[in-house]
Amino acid sequence: MPKITTAVLQKMKQQGDKITMLTAYDASFAKLFAEQGVDVLLIGDSLGMVLQGHSDTLPVTTADIAYHTRAVRAGAPDAFVIADMPFMSYATPEQAMQNATPLMQAGANMVKLEGGDFLLPTIKALTERGVPVCGHLGLTPQSVHLFGGFKVQGKTAEKADAMVRQALALQEAGAQLLVMECIPQPLAERITQALTIPVIGIGAGNVTDGQVLVMHDLLGISSGYIPKFSKNYLAQTGDIRSAITTYVSEVKAGIFPAKEHSFQ
Repeated sequence: MPKITTAVLQKMKQQGDKITMLTAYDASFAKLFAEQGVDVLLIGDSLGMVLQGHSDTLPVTTADIAYHTRAVRAGAPDAFVIADMPFMSYATPEQAMQNATPLMQAGANMVKLEGGDFLLPTIKALTERGVPVCGHLGLTPQSVHLFGGFKVQGKTAEKADAMVRQALALQEAGAQLLVMECIPQPLAERITQALTIPVIGIGAGNVTDGQVLVMHDLLGISSGYIPKFSKNYLAQTGDIRSAITTYVSEVKAGIFPAKEHSFQ
């Protein structure tokens, strides 16, 4: 399998080859995911919920993400690895540069930041200094208290137009990848077609350039709430390796997410 880089991901978008992404937090699962053909591994701040037992992602620290990034890199030395920047670790460009440093040194190829217009100077500052950036729009879990819960975003024409504009602005500032979470499928399609960089969806339908899931949701072992956009591949296959390969093949074929996993 060729080494995945930002250039490879860009080419995959251009060729219509769907990108597969899963969260990973340790060496063993990172190795397994890489061996089964997952294109990108994300050290998500979701670890606050699925590993640490919190009700949201806010308590996660940069040190937590760096620790798990080192573990993932050790298990998958050739993987393309994205590290989430935790809540309030990038409130200013200076703070972002300071906190991105240990994540990149731990083995990340890219950092992911949630938000729109306020991030533009930060993305510019990071990319000018050699730190690749993945944006994140739609339902941004670090803003869950602002939204009043985990709710679908961009449902009105005005909010949809604003999100398209923000996506284009993030790309212009230097973002090389964009995650869109919990938005109506028509809006996801509009943004994917408007951008030249790859768009990865989670709860955004099968019209994006790729998909990401939290590994615990994919394996059906998340405690409590299982999102509408997730699918229990372990229940479907009965084997962890088969669950991963089935996820990869269904994303590549455009089978997942199906209509029942999407918001219309």
